[in-house]
Amino acid sequence: MGNRGCSSPNCKIQLGNIPFNLIFDTVAGIGISANTFVLLFYISTILLDHKTKLHDLITCHLAFVHIVMLLIPVEFFFPDMFQSLNFLNDFKCKALFYTQKVMRGLSICTTCLLSILQVITISPSTSWMAKFKHKFTHYRILGLFGFFWSINLSFSSDMIIYAVAYSNTTQKNLLNISKYCSLSPMNVILRGLFLTLSLSRDITFVGLMLLSSAYMVILLCRHQRRLQYLHSTSFSTRASPEKRATQSILLLVSCFVFMYSLEIILSSSTSMLWVFGPVIFSVYRFVVNVYATVSPLLLIRSDKRIITILQKF
Repeated sequence: MGNRGCSSPNCKIQLGNIPFNLIFDTVAGIGISANTFVLLFYISTILLDHKTKLHDLITCHLAFVHIVMLLIPVEFFFPDMFQSLNFLNDFKCKALFYTQKVMRGLSICTTCLLSILQVITISPSTSWMAKFKHKFTHYRILGLFGFFWSINLSFSSDMIIYAVAYSNTTQKNLLNISKYCSLSPMNVILRGLFLTLSLSRDITFVGLMLLSSAYMVILLCRHQRRLQYLHSTSFSTRASPEKRATQSILLLVSCFVFMYSLEIILSSSTSMLWVFGPVIFSVYRFVVNVYATVSPLLLIRSDKRIITILQKF
């Protein structure tokens, strides 16, 4: 209905299918609510509990990143609200695209850190991974957060250059992303540089995720065989919280890798064809939102403290 009688190129990127919008808005709403709950819970835990777990700190950071990720597309959902703001359109577009790319990178890095920490946590004392247990401190985790922010702020700076407000006057070959924002054609050298930086980051952290996940599977299999051999009910009960947390991290990584693969396919096809139609835009929005929405639900599932609180209500 919104496209009727519209001849502007802007119409090509509007989502006229209300059920699609409803689905995406619902997913984003659930994700924001779940991540906000996780963030507030772990902030209160960190402030009130003098024995804060490292997992709590990392999960808190991941929830914050995902809240920002899910809030960024508000420009796509409510363009009229952004149109009424007094900021320049170019500034708004650059800020939106830059923040979205930074948050996406932080999501990759933080998920990787969470999976590595879980491997170190469940590793037996005789394992070579055990020596890292005492090296992971709160200060080092905060230092890693600073490192993650610095590399992602740097690697995403191309969005400051190439994100522009849409104009139907003199600019040509724009990749239309939303009603008001587009990407201008990139310099080949700079485009290759930023692509190399982003791919090197993604390959490194996703590779570490996969390696840590494979090691967790091996440890779980060994643990299961040991339980079958010992037939110890008390041992099985005592180890179940760690096992449940490990399974949740494995599901988290699997969900991320699957959604990341779909995102890479969509991004690659868009970059090669320089086309971003409404269907691709709809699928891309869904793929980007799914992991940020599912991750807090998996983390809630693995934390007995949260489950206990929810059961009281």
